Amino acid sequence: MYFEEIKLHTMIELEPVVIHKDKMLAFARDYDNIPLHTDEEYAKHTPFGKLIAPGVMSFMSVWAKYLEVDLFGEELLAGKSTKIEWMRPVFAEDVLSASAEVTGKIERNPKNGIVELTISAYNQNGELVLTDVTEAIVKRKQVQ
Repeated sequence: MYFEEIKLHTMIELEPVVIHKDKMLAFARDYDNIPLHTDEEYAKHTPFGKLIAPGVMSFMSVWAKYLEVDLFGEELLAGKSTKIEWMRPVFAEDVLSASAEVTGKIERNPKNGIVELTISAYNQNGELVLTDVTEAIVKRKQVQ
């Protein structure tokens, strides 16, 4: 979808994702190997009381569902930035539901523009667990 075709405040509901414990532990061991994510005995003595998922893993699980939507298609040129904020911990077997909203558009030059997308993810209790604001560079229609 070209930059000009994208409408502000377009909302996209994403498929829910389950944070499976085995995947959570594997991700943590590979990319965020701290006791809060990998040592159940240690985690019992934290304010969370049990293991929590690495924040990036929680986000990437939701992001994978967003990518299935393929909003921009072949007109996506590149990502520009992303900012993730974590509000609440995510635990093994939590079910995350998310939506993505087009929250900004900036004409960059005659060939492309920047589209800002805000993702909000909630756990099965309806609690906001994370938000992400991503900027993508998207092709503009070429005027003949």
